[in-house]
Amino acid sequence: QVQLVESGGGLVQPGGSLRLSCVASRLTFRFYVMRWYRQASGKGRELVASISGGGGITNYDDSVKGRFTISREDAKNTVYLQMNSLKPEDTAVYYCNAVLLPTRSAEYWGQGTQVTVSS
Repeated sequence: QVQLVESGGGLVQPGGSLRLSCVASRLTFRFYVMRWYRQASGKGRELVASISGGGGITNYDDSVKGRFTISREDAKNTVYLQMNSLKPEDTAVYYCNAVLLPTRSAEYWGQGTQVTVSS
């Protein structure tokens, strides 16, 4: 079955950086829109960033614009989230998502990776 496996989370001080990776298997990766969501404790899941198949179009939530960068390497079936200037409010479990748009005929989720920003 399809698998999305995230890595790269951890504990970082405010102002620091982390790079999350998500490796996909058993899907035609280049066709999928790849997205990063996050869910803080006690809150709903929110969309952080997305990148189109081929990587030509990216979108970001206003709260991370200018600090986070989403990218993809289709040859490695991998999507990244570079997170700079991290703030305590970025603390959350970060989830990788793969979806076929616009039909949403297929959608998959990773298991999540914890990011904690604290001094």
